Amino acid sequence: MEPPNRARFNFMSIAPASARKRAPIPRHGFTLLEIILAVAILATMTLAIYRFVQANVAAMRVSAETSAGDLRYSGLARLLSAQWQGVIPGAGSLTGEPFKFSGRSRDEIRWTASGGQGLLTRYAAGDYTVWLRLQPQSKKNDQLDLGLLRKPAKDSLVEHESWIPLITDVASLEIRYFDPRLNVWIDKWSDLGRPPRLVKVVIGRNDAAVPWEMIVPVARTPF
Repeated sequence: MEPPNRARFNFMSIAPASARKRAPIPRHGFTLLEIILAVAILATMTLAIYRFVQANVAAMRVSAETSAGDLRYSGLARLLSAQWQGVIPGAGSLTGEPFKFSGRSRDEIRWTASGGQGLLTRYAAGDYTVWLRLQPQSKKNDQLDLGLLRKPAKDSLVEHESWIPLITDVASLEIRYFDPRLNVWIDKWSDLGRPPRLVKVVIGRNDAAVPWEMIVPVARTPF
C-alpha cells in the first residue's frame, strides 16, 4: 500500500535568493522630446508672467504721473482763486493782455497782492505785483514753464524780480475775461476801476490730449 499523501516539498522554493532568476524591473524616464516640451511650456509661462507684470508696472507709473499732474493743476486752481477773489478794485487792479516772446504770442495776467504763503513771501512786508505767465525753461530748449513772476509793488528794479515755477513743460496759456456789459469773453482787460466778472484760464498740456481749463469768479455777481 501506498503511504498517505504527504506534503511534498519543493526544494526550489527554499533555494537561495541568488539561485532564483530575478525578474527584470521596468525603468521609466523622460525622453528628450518630453524635456523639450516642458522647457518650452515653462518659458512661455515665464514670458507671460513677465509681460503681465511689466504692463501693470507701466500702468501704475502712468497713473501715478497723471495723478501728480492733476494735483499740481488742482493746487494752481486753489492758488489763483484765492489770489484773484481777494483783489481790491483800484488798489489791487487785475489786468491782462497778450504779450510776445520768442516770436510767439502768449497771454499773461497781472494783479497786486500782499505777501503770504500763496506767493512764498510769508515774512516779507508790503505788496507785490504778480504776473501769471509762461517762461522758457532755459535758452537751450523750447520747453515752457508756467509760473509767477513777482516783485515789490513800489520797486521798479528788474533785479528784484523773482520767478516761481508752478508747472513745468506747458504747451500754451490762454486767458479770457468775461465782460458783463458786452456779455462776451474778451482777450484783454484794462479796466483799473473794476475787475472782470469771470476769468477763464486754459492751459495746453504736453502730457495730456485735452487742455486743462478753469473759470474763476472774481467780481461778485448780483444774484
